Amino acid sequence: MERGRMSRATGGRPSEMPMRVQDSNRMSNVYTTPQSKQPSFGKLNIPKPQSVTSERRTSFFGARTSGASMPRNSTMSGFGGTEKIKDARPLHDKSYVQQCIRQLHEFLTEQGYPGTLSAKTLQSPSTKEFVKMFEFIYRQLDPTFEMPNSKVEEEVPAILKALRYPFVLSKCSMYSVGAPHTWPQALGALMWLIDNVKVNLCFTFLLSKQELLFSDFCEDGDNIEEGAEYNKLFLDYTVETYSKFMQGDDTFEDEDEAFLTKLKKLYNVDEALLASMEDKHRILSDEVDRLEKENQTDRLMTKRMEKVKLQADLKKLQSYRSSLESFKANLENKASELNDEMETSVSHLESLKHERDELQRLLQNQKFTPADVERINREKNELQQTIASLSKSLEDAEQHKWNEEIALAKVKEKVELKVAEYHKLARKLKLIPLSAENACGHDFEIRPFDCGPNSNVQHKAQIQMLLRKLISDVEEDNSRLTNMNLSLEESCEQLNSNIFEKSNDLKQLREQIRKLDERLDFDMQELAREEQGWAEEIESAENHRELLQKKVNYGYDEAVQQLKTAQQQYHLVLQETNEERRTVANNLASVFTTAANHLSITEKCLEDLHSRVQRVCSKAVEEDAAALQKMRETVESLKSKANSL
Repeated sequence: MERGRMSRATGGRPSEMPMRVQDSNRMSNVYTTPQSKQPSFGKLNIPKPQSVTSERRTSFFGARTSGASMPRNSTMSGFGGTEKIKDARPLHDKSYVQQCIRQLHEFLTEQGYPGTLSAKTLQSPSTKEFVKMFEFIYRQLDPTFEMPNSKVEEEVPAILKALRYPFVLSKCSMYSVGAPHTWPQALGALMWLIDNVKVNLCFTFLLSKQELLFSDFCEDGDNIEEGAEYNKLFLDYTVETYSKFMQGDDTFEDEDEAFLTKLKKLYNVDEALLASMEDKHRILSDEVDRLEKENQTDRLMTKRMEKVKLQADLKKLQSYRSSLESFKANLENKASELNDEMETSVSHLESLKHERDELQRLLQNQKFTPADVERINREKNELQQTIASLSKSLEDAEQHKWNEEIALAKVKEKVELKVAEYHKLARKLKLIPLSAENACGHDFEIRPFDCGPNSNVQHKAQIQMLLRKLISDVEEDNSRLTNMNLSLEESCEQLNSNIFEKSNDLKQLREQIRKLDERLDFDMQELAREEQGWAEEIESAENHRELLQKKVNYGYDEAVQQLKTAQQQYHLVLQETNEERRTVANNLASVFTTAANHLSITEKCLEDLHSRVQRVCSKAVEEDAAALQKMRETVESLKSKANSL
């Protein structure tokens, strides 16, 4: 057991401190491609990429090479170990940082970031803005995530470590995220998190497409992956894609198309139904986009504005209706008067007809003289001229009436336009309706055709008086606000001076922080040198322990060899004694007695020799155990000192 523990100790690491990896090839083999870490989803997983070539430019996996000339190593590794990995991304290159900032802005804009985004903000964001962006991006992976209000500087690095972020984002850098020496590392962490979100979205899209493809064509939808045929197809597809992946390919479009074709044949996919479902999905997506756009606008405010407009139109229609009713009443009155005149004219016409009949009868019964005929004809002509002049005067009266009605309608239209402009301006000034903010319970609305002319004049005088009072109040408020503005400008100048003083204090604090950072770096270097010295001491102690172990093993092997030699001598002497006893036992009893005595003496000597050898071996083992225990105590003391430092 001691030898096994010693051999394991000599083959292990000489220090418990983290190793410093200097081999860049090893790091490049570990992070060659994102396929080394993929989330596991429920059913059929078809890794068909969805145009992620533009995002790979800023991915932490580095540049990729395709083709058979650059085969990739099948090296399995994981994040979260004790090895410190060097970041191979050119985070200190200004063009690369600007490219990352543009892609971050595009991603946040596409995903609907609620905060304000600008190029100046993303060039040097504050810690609060960085935490908001990190929380928004992380919610794409975990919608239930809520960032705590306290200890944000510890929460963000802990989340990145839990997500197996391969590089270290220190807690100190979270206090000044927008600084030129810390913002590139924080930006690299955000881009890595965005890559994870895009991979997650890609797999979610593939899963939804898979469910849409096989949900209606498989009789047993819960066991779609069961069966020998499916397993054979999936294994063949996996072998082909993995062989091409090992040769350096990153996309497998031909294999994906062939695999989908075989699956469609296996599950009897209806292409027409699938196309109709895709059209339906597209229509529903357009409808969802339209509804989202409508939801983005304030529909309630729009409806309220429409309601106000409709109410104004309703009032206009009601006033126009009342004016039409009054105009209709006037026309009805005139029509009734004309009907009365027509009735009188008809009655007069009837009386004239009756007189004419009487005159004709008299003419038939009586004989007129030529003088009577001339007189009658002359009266007839006079009557016809009178009728013609009266009909002409009637037509002139009707034409004059029509012209007056047209002029009245034009005047009403102009009045309504003026009143509408007045009402529009009054609504802007919040004077209409009675419950408006500036109305103060007064009615500023003008109704030109509801009352008589005297009431309109009185209402106009009342409105003018209220408006003059309102103008005086507004002028007083304006003077008061002007004075307040002057006081605010003075306070703003004072605040600017205070801000300038605080900025000077901030510069001094930054200088102190820089000095403290330099001192911390110097202390870390000193600690690293001390750690190296302790490692050398531990290594020398291990070498000394190995030397002692070799000496103990050598003494033990020598004692065992002596014991084997003594046993061989014992067996040899015993064999010789037995041979002599067999040859002379029958003839010489004295020789037998001598041989027996010699045998007992020889056994006693061998026992003494064996006991001496055992004592020597046990003493050597105890001395080696004591030395080994002393070395272990020394090593434990050195480890405790190193841990305390």
